[in-house]
Amino acid sequence: MSPSNLLLVLLVLTTAGYYLGRRQAFAVSRVQGGPRCLHSRPVYYGSLTALWCAIPALVVFSLWLAFESSLITDLVIAGMPEEIQTLPADRLNLLVNDIRNLVYGNIVSMDISPQIRAAADHYTQLKGVSHMSLAVIVIVLAMGGILWVRKRIRPEFRARNHVETVIKYILIACSCIAILTTVGIVLSVLYEAIRFFKVIPIHEFLFGLEWSPQMAIRADQVGSSGAFGAIPVVLGTMLISAIAMAVAVPIGLMSAIYLSEYADRRFRAVAKPLLEILAGIPTVVYGFFAALIVAPLIRNAGAGIGLDISSESALAAGLVMGIMIIPFVSSLSDDVINAVPQSLRDGALGLGSTKSETIRHVVLPAALPGIVGGVLLAVSRAIGETMIVVMAAGLSANLTLNPLKTVTTVTVQIVTLLVGDQEFDSPKTLAAFALGLMLFIVTLILNVIALVVVRKYREQYE
Repeated sequence: MSPSNLLLVLLVLTTAGYYLGRRQAFAVSRVQGGPRCLHSRPVYYGSLTALWCAIPALVVFSLWLAFESSLITDLVIAGMPEEIQTLPADRLNLLVNDIRNLVYGNIVSMDISPQIRAAADHYTQLKGVSHMSLAVIVIVLAMGGILWVRKRIRPEFRARNHVETVIKYILIACSCIAILTTVGIVLSVLYEAIRFFKVIPIHEFLFGLEWSPQMAIRADQVGSSGAFGAIPVVLGTMLISAIAMAVAVPIGLMSAIYLSEYADRRFRAVAKPLLEILAGIPTVVYGFFAALIVAPLIRNAGAGIGLDISSESALAAGLVMGIMIIPFVSSLSDDVINAVPQSLRDGALGLGSTKSETIRHVVLPAALPGIVGGVLLAVSRAIGETMIVVMAAGLSANLTLNPLKTVTTVTVQIVTLLVGDQEFDSPKTLAAFALGLMLFIVTLILNVIALVVVRKYREQYE
């Protein structure tokens, strides 16, 4: 039985367990005078039966599939001749890949030897035995969980407490998975970045003024050691993000104020969905818009007044990126402003404040923590944007603050460095992880600043 079919069987058993547990609760309650004699409602008895049916089986299912491939591979290699088992690790990995390609029906680029054919057959046999064993164990666990809970259903059985306890531990496990995932991402990026800094000094990376990570093939070629100064890349990121935020924050905030404080319901019902359509447009469409319309328009306008503007510029990318980010700022700010208690507005108006004074001195300060959160989300979106920058700002890492010139960003360079078949031992590829670590630190600093601002004003207005 394949794992997907086994999951379907487990889903059917879980559903059946829910109804069996609920039915058993009703059957027990009839003897005692009705459902009122039960400690918990019948739905909790069914839910507990379903949980005990599904959770142990899913845990075994996940662990089994996690280790199945490596264990089968070890058994297949152990059954092959000794001269194959003593091959170097790289050649042995290639042999294992050929065996798996043959098992899964992929075309291999060499003639199939009898040894590989026999190993593939052995692999298929072990895989079939593994799937059958897994199906038996999972079904037995599921049915055992159903029978175990049904035998424990009594009027005094605290099913609700057990269900809530199980759900609490599930939520704790999900929280731990999220935290451990974050820690794993940070550690993996940090490990590769440390490998990079062993080759390239950290001061050269942080304070270097030239970015040219292309490594020459021969030592006598120009730039054979590469140039890994991150200042031009970081400066380009900040320049484009600043232009984008200069467009998105005022327009988004003003539109949120109008929609929440001045617009009537009919206009708001039409304007807000239309504004949020901008958030659903793919970034590649924004990139086309920037490259085909905005960039030529800026270049032609500059030529009309005697300015030399590049066909790809930070201004074009920043303007279009700002248009893309407007819905994030507007929607989040609108929700936060609407959440401000009406009593604050009524009090300010009762004391003689005008509507605009109420908005400036009462509503906006009270909503400032949420607005800062929305702006922070917009900044993170601007820093992490790639497609618009590639199509409208270019790939050249120029050390300039001129928005009319070609620049690049950290995310674009990460994508460029990791495109294609790359070796993860060269400084060129490892530089992508160093840039990723820098981007993570910058984002962390922005979060800390936002938390400080939010805490300061929240204490003032609570």
